[in-house]
Amino acid sequence: MNIRRKFFRITACFSANCSIGVASIKISVDRIQPGLHIKIPLKWNEHPFLFNVFKIKSDQQVQVIRQLGVKYVYVTPELSDALPLPVQQALAPAANDEATQSESDALWQEKQQRIEELSAYRRKVSRCEKEFDRSLARIRNLMTKLRSRPEQAAKEAAQLVDDIVESLLSQDDVTLHLMGSKTEFEDLYFHCLNVSILAMMIAKAKGLKAEEIKMVAMAALFHDIGKAKIPAAILRKSTPLTEPENNYLKLHTKYGSDIARAIDILPEKVITVIEQHHELLDGSGYPNGLKGDEIDVITQIVSVANAFDNLCHHQNPAEKKIPYTALSYLYKHAKSQYNNENLNILIKYMGVYPPGTIVKLSNEMVGLVVSINSASLLSQMCCFTIQAYLNCKLLSLRLKTKT
Repeated sequence: MNIRRKFFRITACFSANCSIGVASIKISVDRIQPGLHIKIPLKWNEHPFLFNVFKIKSDQQVQVIRQLGVKYVYVTPELSDALPLPVQQALAPAANDEATQSESDALWQEKQQRIEELSAYRRKVSRCEKEFDRSLARIRNLMTKLRSRPEQAAKEAAQLVDDIVESLLSQDDVTLHLMGSKTEFEDLYFHCLNVSILAMMIAKAKGLKAEEIKMVAMAALFHDIGKAKIPAAILRKSTPLTEPENNYLKLHTKYGSDIARAIDILPEKVITVIEQHHELLDGSGYPNGLKGDEIDVITQIVSVANAFDNLCHHQNPAEKKIPYTALSYLYKHAKSQYNNENLNILIKYMGVYPPGTIVKLSNEMVGLVVSINSASLLSQMCCFTIQAYLNCKLLSLRLKTKT
C-alpha cells in the first residue's frame, strides 16, 4: 500500500482551452520569430511541440514550425515579447538542415517522454482511487461493528492504521490529491480517513515515533464516533443549525467517550482525543473550555487536521471553503486556537497552492491544482488534466523539481 494512493479522491480537471478574451492576429509563417506567442492551427499529435499555444524560444523552433506545412499561425501580441517580422523582412523558405532536424527530433522526444509520464501518472491516480475506496470500505465496515462487535472493530482499525503508517514511514515524500466527492452517507467515513492522513502527516513531520504516529491515526479515525448518536437531520442539515441543534451536536464528544470506554482494548489516549478534539488553546472550545497544555498533545495534532477538513466539507454550502481559503482562514483567524507548529506544518505540506486552488497559468490557461508533492513544495506545482505536461511558469506536470 502507498500513502500517496490513500489520500483524497481526485475529482477535478482542467479547462482545456481557456485563453478567452485575449486578441490574436493571423500571420504567415514566414513572419514569425523568437518571442512571438503563437497558436499552431494543427492537431496536437501533428507537431512536436508540447502544446498548440506557446512562445517561440529560438530560431531553430522557427525553422521547425515553418517545416510543418502550415501557411499561417495565430499570434497574441499581448503575450509576445516581439513583433511579427515586416513582410519585406520575412525570412526565406526554411531549409531542412541538420540543426533544424535535430531540434525537431528533440522536441518529439520530450513530447513522447511527457506522454509516458502522463500515462504513468494516470495509472497512479487510478490506483489511488481504488485504494481510497478500499480504505473507505474498511472504515465503513469497522464503524458498523462498533456496537455489535466493538473489540473486533478496534482490531480492524488497528490493522488499517498499521497499513497506512507503514506506507507513510516507508517513503520520504507524500503526494496529496484533491479532496473530492463522496456519497451522502459516506461523509463521516470520508472525513475520518482524511483527518487520519492529515494528522499522521503532521505527526511524522514533528518527528514522532512510529507507535506515536499510530496512536495519532487511531485517535483521528475514531474522533467522531459519537456522531453515531446524533440525528442524521442535524448532521446533514445544509442550513445553519439552531442553538438547540448546535448544543445537541456538541454532545458527540460525550457520546463518543461513552462508546469508546465500552471498548476495553481502545487506548486511553484515543479516548482523550475523542473527548478533547473540539477544545481550543485559548479556552473557547468545548466541552470543558480547556486551555493550552491542558489539551493533550495528540489532540492538538488531530484538532487542527479536523478543523481544516471540516472547513473544506462543511454541511452548509455557504460555509464550505476550498483548501486555500480554509488554510488562510485558520492562519488569519484561528492561530490562537490551534498549536502553531502543527498549523504551520499543515500549511507547509499543502504548499503555496494547495489542492483545490484555481490558478491562471503563464500561457493564459486556467487550471485547478489537484495534486502536490511534499518533496517539491518550493518547485513549480503539479497540475492535472491538460496533462500535456506544460512548461508553464506557474504550474508544471513534471514529476521532479525543475531547476
